Amino acid sequence: MSKETAKSNRRRQLRTNRTRIKVGVHAARPRLVVHRSNKYIYAQIVDSDGKVLASASSLKVKVKTPIERATQVGQAVAAVAVEKKVTKVAFDRRGYKYHGQVKALADGAREGGLSF
Repeated sequence: MSKETAKSNRRRQLRTNRTRIKVGVHAARPRLVVHRSNKYIYAQIVDSDGKVLASASSLKVKVKTPIERATQVGQAVAAVAVEKKVTKVAFDRRGYKYHGQVKALADGAREGGLSF
C-alpha cells in the first residue's frame, strides 16, 4: 500500500468515526445509509434493529450526470420512507465526504420530505 493510499484510508476512517458518533447521538432515529461504487450510488433507511425500511439505487436511473442520478435516488428513497411514515432520519454517509453525489443525495432526500 502506498503512502498516499494509507493516508487516504486513515482520513476516511476518521470521518467514519465522527459520523458514527453523530449517528449514535440520534440512536432512536433510523439511519439513511449511503454507499457509493465507481458507477452507482445506493441509499437505504435502516432502523435500530438493522431492518431495512426503504432502499433505492441508481441501477435503473437513465440520467447522464452522476449528480442528477444521486438526486433522484435521494428523492426515491424519501418517497418510500414517507409512505412508511418515516420522516426523521440520521444521515450516515459512512466516511464519504459531504460533497458531490453524497450531497446531491442528501438534498434530494430533503426535497422528498426527510429531515436530518
